Amino acid sequence: MTEKIRRYTLKRAPKPQKQYRVQYENELNSEQLDVVMAGEGPLLVIAGAGSGKTRALTYRVSRLIEDGVDPSEILLLTFTNKASREMLSRVEQLVTIDTRRIWGGTFHSIGNRLLRQHAATIGYRPSFSILDAEDAKEMMESAISSLGIKTLEKRFPKGDVLLDIYSFLINTRTPLELHLEQNFPHFAIYKEEMINVFRAYKERKREANAMDFDDLLVNWKLLLEEHADVGEALKRRFRYILVDEYQDTNKLQAEVVDGMASVRGNVMVVGDDAQSIYSFRGASFENIITFPLRFPETKIYKLEVNYRSTRQILELANRSIANNRFQFRKELQAVRGDGPEPAVVGVDDVFEQANFIAQRILELRDEGESLGEIAVLYRSHYQSLELQMELSRRLIPYEIRSGVRFFEQAHIKDVIAYLKIVVNGRDELSWKRVLKLYPKVGEKTAAEVWAKISKAGDPLDAFLRGAGPSPGLRPPSPGGRGAGGEGRGISASLQSLRSILQLIGSESMQHNPSETIRLIVERGYGDYARAKFPNAQARLDDLEQLSQYALRYDGVGAFLEEVALANPLAGEDVAVVGPEDEKIVLSSVHQAKGLEWRIVFLLGLADGRFPSARALRVPGGIVRVKPNEVHAAFELTSALMEVPGGEPVAEHEIIIPGEEEERRLFYVAITRAKQELYLVFPVMARDRGGMDVLMEPSRFIRELPGEVYEKWVIGNE
Repeated sequence: MTEKIRRYTLKRAPKPQKQYRVQYENELNSEQLDVVMAGEGPLLVIAGAGSGKTRALTYRVSRLIEDGVDPSEILLLTFTNKASREMLSRVEQLVTIDTRRIWGGTFHSIGNRLLRQHAATIGYRPSFSILDAEDAKEMMESAISSLGIKTLEKRFPKGDVLLDIYSFLINTRTPLELHLEQNFPHFAIYKEEMINVFRAYKERKREANAMDFDDLLVNWKLLLEEHADVGEALKRRFRYILVDEYQDTNKLQAEVVDGMASVRGNVMVVGDDAQSIYSFRGASFENIITFPLRFPETKIYKLEVNYRSTRQILELANRSIANNRFQFRKELQAVRGDGPEPAVVGVDDVFEQANFIAQRILELRDEGESLGEIAVLYRSHYQSLELQMELSRRLIPYEIRSGVRFFEQAHIKDVIAYLKIVVNGRDELSWKRVLKLYPKVGEKTAAEVWAKISKAGDPLDAFLRGAGPSPGLRPPSPGGRGAGGEGRGISASLQSLRSILQLIGSESMQHNPSETIRLIVERGYGDYARAKFPNAQARLDDLEQLSQYALRYDGVGAFLEEVALANPLAGEDVAVVGPEDEKIVLSSVHQAKGLEWRIVFLLGLADGRFPSARALRVPGGIVRVKPNEVHAAFELTSALMEVPGGEPVAEHEIIIPGEEEERRLFYVAITRAKQELYLVFPVMARDRGGMDVLMEPSRFIRELPGEVYEKWVIGNE
């Protein structure tokens, strides 16, 4: 008789579902919920624009605490203390704990807290001082002085410029020679002297028991790598590490994070590779793009639901960024309804561009839009010059987010002061401003020069004929140099000024303000700017644009009148329609990241302007990978591993085109808009000789399919 058998399986009783105080399923979308509930191990969260990354981070911290993680074992690294405070305040509201036990703050503030505990390990006292930017500048200048470098006799970089160079080297691990070659070729002859200054600067900091901001990270990394006992303790101290805005980290910050996560491995970095736009500050795109290679067990999550923009704006943004080869692919999805098609607007030149934007802003205001919900964005600050003038003429109030108003910037006022002198020789303020730009000429000498020439009927003529202070009467300098040497230095400076004033004061130059401005820059002010300002090239770009703007005028006097009449209207006494604080925003795209407006105008979209010509010449980054660094979830592996010729290599260096960061910048600009987007490009520009030249629309416009925008054609009445 055959035995009948039925198999019966005993199932485990289901685990009781964890009951959380916070209703995560109700308060988060599915993408955010996956991030918040993710388990242990390295996590990379690619958070698209407007996708609620801060919410995901905040709720993950709350969930960890609800799961019993000791708050003191959580490290939250942010880029501003404000962001950290806001996140921790929200956590406190969600789970009602004292969030002061969580280690939350900027990289530098956390580094400071850790170094106070372990200062002796690296040869400091716990009471070490932290140098702010001004303190660090003074100490750098003291180091220059101690080496006897004659900065007043040659264009050796000033303290803040040197500090900027030094900080870039520290944070990016870039060799000095390479940095000078790429960004400061005019300082290459001073390389050895700069190295000696940097050494002296480090010694002075150590002697003073002081650290600058960069030291807070350098010494943190030192503890991790060169002091085994302390380093191991630090690596085990935090059970969970979370990093916000990871795409903006530099190499030093990434090395610190990697070191801190090297034992436990529970590190979650949140960012958007498509919004990595700060390489000029030292941010490293490679950090986020190679994270899965450095942490092979990485799980990748994407936040693609966008709460900010209309479907039409996001479709254009998606189609644009798809042209970048090196990225984590994603498609932003709109929660908001439909809106108008983005407008692509071709205009004749920068003046018609300004007219169009100003007129359209007034129309939008009449349609009920708030001026405070309108922004005009641009690649570089100088591109806003014509628009600022047009807004002032039309009494449209505005504020600048990318710096002070164009004509209020120091370098613009410096150059205009030269023009004022040749038009009005009795302008005391302009005389003193210009005089103090020259080596060895300070407040006292400038006052002496003015006292002498002001007595003449024509102060400019008196100065050109040699009027000035009496060198032989000057006392010895504090540095011990006699009156003769000091006097000769002053005389040389005054003679240099006489030469340029003689040139720009000529009859022909009086009728050519554009060329006059160029002469001032070429005959000395350009060298002054390079030695004085860390962002010298941006300032020289401003001055070139000022020269271009001046082409419209046939006399220096007429140009100065226009500047004087337009500029006050940009101040606080502008007639404001509506709330007193209602102004449109003018901003560079870099300054606008993280912000949003209902209506955005993006101007100057011509090749060579946006993308900038310089950015197209410089690589956008270098990624070094090995053939065995393959990760199933890492979408870039195939692109990164394409080796020319197909030859196997131990390590392959991938150079990312500079165009890719420029396209990311374009993407950031687009995704600032919630409802309406205007992409404006001028088709004509003036060259240095005043001739009209044709410009191509930006490649970022040309590569867009026609169905994602509406083309506007400008006509005139």
